[in-house]
Amino acid sequence: MHPVEQRDEVEMLSLMLLIRRFEERASQQYQAQKIGGFCHLYIGQEAVVTGAIAAVRNDDYIITAYRDHAHALARGTSADACMAELFGKKTGCSRGLGGSMHFFDKQHHMYGGHAIVAAHIPLAVGLAFAIKYRGEDRVTLCFFGDGAINQGAFHEALNLAALYRLPIVFICENNLFAMGTSVQRSTSLRQIVDRAEGYDIPGEIVDGMNFREVRDKVAEVVDSIRKEPHPAFLEMRTYRYRGHSMSDPASYRTKQELEKYRLDDPITRLRAQLTREGKLTNEQFDLLDKRAKETVLAAVKFAEKSPQPPLDTLYDYTYANGAMEQDRPRPVEPAQERREVAPFPSTNSP
Repeated sequence: MHPVEQRDEVEMLSLMLLIRRFEERASQQYQAQKIGGFCHLYIGQEAVVTGAIAAVRNDDYIITAYRDHAHALARGTSADACMAELFGKKTGCSRGLGGSMHFFDKQHHMYGGHAIVAAHIPLAVGLAFAIKYRGEDRVTLCFFGDGAINQGAFHEALNLAALYRLPIVFICENNLFAMGTSVQRSTSLRQIVDRAEGYDIPGEIVDGMNFREVRDKVAEVVDSIRKEPHPAFLEMRTYRYRGHSMSDPASYRTKQELEKYRLDDPITRLRAQLTREGKLTNEQFDLLDKRAKETVLAAVKFAEKSPQPPLDTLYDYTYANGAMEQDRPRPVEPAQERREVAPFPSTNSP
């Protein structure tokens, strides 16, 4: 990864296209019943994670909620490993044990993928505490949705971050809906960023559909944190074009509202900016898009051919090594089970 000031914007546009095409293909595979469990797509929010990643270094920490495919891809996890994880295969980034909501890649400092709303925010504070405790020049980026701000864990985490002056950026991806509930109905505050001010944490509102604005603001905040550790809060105003999950028809919003935000597509916006400045041609964009589609299609084939994780890995990463060996439930022989169960009394008994 290049230094922040040298990150090529065409490269970042290519990453946004990879995320978009990956999510579209994941949707198809889910509908084909090749992906089980839950599946939350990131379509429409690509500028947030791409802009944020463009503003940090490889050794900085990333942690997020369950809409996590884009964060892993942006951090450098291969499309093969991501798709294989969706398929529950051994070659997945979590070895097929995590699925859509639990992507994990220690090598690239991407620490989840967490399914419980707001539960990962205290973990992010722990990562930031470790950075400060060790005296490292790192920053933690913690991504979460607008629905997480009403959870107790969110407030506990912000309080600790403020008390210990930890090097962390809380990034609220405000896509206007917590599942199917509008943010206007779920919180009493006019602006989510106001939640941070109560803990004396500086916060700002950012246009989450604008890659450059996201990158520049995150870069500014991270630079400040590296000079003197402190927490910061950024409310990214963005929008998801699909439902909360694959099972959500999103009937709580109008077609007019959706079309309004589609006109402000983050990929289209960055493409237009680069084209006007002579940094990108239509032919180059088409080539980037073609490569993204080919990469994702190859990832599907890779996932299909990959092996299933062995059954004996079922308890891996759940219990401490050896903890289950003595107390592991043993299968009961059918005959023995019948002998141990008392017979029912006869219905003809008095």
